[in-house]
Amino acid sequence: MKSKFRTIEVSNPEFESDNLRFITVKTPNLKGRGDICLYVPSISLETNTPLVILLHGVYGSAWIWSQKAGVHRTAEKMISNQEIKPAIIAMPSDGLWGDGSAYLPHNSLNFEKWIAEDVIEAVKEVVNEVTDKSKIFIAGLSMGGYGALRIGAKYSHVFSGFSGHSSITDVPQMSLFVEESLDHYKQDNSKEESVLEVIKMNKSNMVPFRFDCGKNDELIEYNRILHQELLKENISHIYEEFSGKHEWKYWENHVKDSLLFFDKLLS
Repeated sequence: MKSKFRTIEVSNPEFESDNLRFITVKTPNLKGRGDICLYVPSISLETNTPLVILLHGVYGSAWIWSQKAGVHRTAEKMISNQEIKPAIIAMPSDGLWGDGSAYLPHNSLNFEKWIAEDVIEAVKEVVNEVTDKSKIFIAGLSMGGYGALRIGAKYSHVFSGFSGHSSITDVPQMSLFVEESLDHYKQDNSKEESVLEVIKMNKSNMVPFRFDCGKNDELIEYNRILHQELLKENISHIYEEFSGKHEWKYWENHVKDSLLFFDKLLS
């Protein structure tokens, strides 16, 4: 099968460890290369294995979910204990623009389509068990939560569910974390910059979604406002608050909530 990418590099199984695989592809959406870290369960997989895309926050890259939160080990344990069914987890970079791309199209690059199209195609080329019939989910933390909530809502024809942890909910909140001007993130339609507005624009085709935030997180009030506004709009969702701050200890623990949520949607 001919690759949809000009170039695609895949790690050699001889040197892979801890059920992690690495991919680098060149895509017009990035006008260059993008990296993806894959968790592939150690057990034999069935055709149409589900795919979970897991987005990182500012300052991070494709390695960070595995090397700061050990999500691959969490998933492997949950699968071994039969808490969840086997699934592939794809952890892409955000395109590595500035402190964070916000997974939006800007500066003549399309970081949104990199996630919603390229990452999925790359995984299908590398993992035979992920097919056009596989259920696909998306989740993320902070800026990655923003990306997951926006992209999950906007591409409901692609995703079967989405989840955000400690999520940014609108572009102005990026200024809490990045040094780049917010002007870079502006969209032609300003409603595209708000998670709430994107969900409202696509509510007739909305798939199940959830989000959570730590009670001591600097983004907690924004998440509470999003929850209240969704209630006003009668948009079905799950919102949870837990103890914790904007830190890896929180995400390492609560990524399990996303995996369990997605697993229920497979039933």
